[in-house]
Amino acid sequence: MRKINDRILVGMLSGTAGMVALTLVDVVSAKMKISQRAYRTTAAGVWVSSRREAEKWSGQLLGVMMNIGLSMVGGVGVVKMLTTFGRDKLVPKGIFFGATFGSITTSILSGFASNKVKPKDAMSNLSYLLAHAVFGLVSTFTAAKIGDDSLFDTSPQNDYSAPTKQTTEQLKESKRNNMQPVYSDINSNSNLESSILM
Repeated sequence: MRKINDRILVGMLSGTAGMVALTLVDVVSAKMKISQRAYRTTAAGVWVSSRREAEKWSGQLLGVMMNIGLSMVGGVGVVKMLTTFGRDKLVPKGIFFGATFGSITTSILSGFASNKVKPKDAMSNLSYLLAHAVFGLVSTFTAAKIGDDSLFDTSPQNDYSAPTKQTTEQLKESKRNNMQPVYSDINSNSNLESSILM
């Protein structure tokens, strides 16, 4: 599979994948009466004046569109987190990001005075938190899977010291050319040994 080397595109795609998982958990929660209303209804409540309007097909479509937009923003945040802190320990990072992002977005959506649809019970909000934790897991694993390795290389800590590790692009190039790295300080021991043997 060809991997994507654009951070924004990886974020948008992983956020959309996470949104699908969030919606599935949210629909199941609403059907089982754990949550008073679907998350998309709460999202639509920011823009419409009544719950009845938010539950119409046009209100639901508006809620889905808002959810997609927020999820894409979250996906870009996931990619930034992974490129900054690495692709290891994806489960705790995904749950952490999803729960944090979900808490913030739910607080923002419920905090608008114009939102007449916001849930006031604990179970609905816990359901949203669980759905967002699943969102975080799915978007984190998706970003790690579809993102090119070069997106996750660590940048040098300063511009004055020579890097101690090769970037993914340099590794690919050295495999293609079967050449040693350009940095003299990385393979100084092997160069020293070969010169002593001669």
